[in-house]
Amino acid sequence: MVRGESAFPDDREQWIIDLLNRLEADDVRKTEKQIRIIEAAVEVFSEKGFAAASTSEIAQRAGVAEGTIFRHYKTKKDLLLSIAAPVAVKLFAPFLMRDFAKLLEMPYDRAEDLFRAILRDRLDFARKHKKLLRILVHEVPFQPELLAQVKDLFTHIVIARIEPLIRHFQERGALREMPTWRVIRATVSQFVGMVVFHVFLAPEFPFDEEEEIEQTVDILLHGIAGRPS
Repeated sequence: MVRGESAFPDDREQWIIDLLNRLEADDVRKTEKQIRIIEAAVEVFSEKGFAAASTSEIAQRAGVAEGTIFRHYKTKKDLLLSIAAPVAVKLFAPFLMRDFAKLLEMPYDRAEDLFRAILRDRLDFARKHKKLLRILVHEVPFQPELLAQVKDLFTHIVIARIEPLIRHFQERGALREMPTWRVIRATVSQFVGMVVFHVFLAPEFPFDEEEEIEQTVDILLHGIAGRPS
């Protein structure tokens, strides 16, 4: 097959295509059985969590014998880490470094324009990678290896990129003078709360996305207290 030509069926979800392309770029190629095992494991881990997931169910969904899983992965935890670690390092990190960094490098006249762009972008990203994000949210607090990688990504990519923008708007008087980490904490809390609610907790809840983004940015910048008449 010609390098760069898609080897994946048209009905394969985008997250697995993205991940496999990242792995192949590093010459870490997977057989069709391994790909089916990864897809099935993501489905089961996403639905049930690591503790309640069983390798027998993963094997059944993948259409392979349970022993096939253990020929590639010594334990269920090895299978989890083989998915979650590349997701953090090979899929999310390049995405943050390339697309998110590009987003932050665009010129913004107002702080609210920056926050709108970030929120719109992260909401779209969460929807496209919902199953993988659910695994990370479930497992990162309980897996020290993953927690260390996520902390490293957040510190060296997100914070390093956004701190200069926050200082820029503080110097212009658009944001209050306070430690940049406090602004980041408030922003992350608001944005993650919105994304988690609409993508994971209540995806069926009807809402106008643009209005919700506007209201979330308004709450971030002005709080929830009533304004004096």
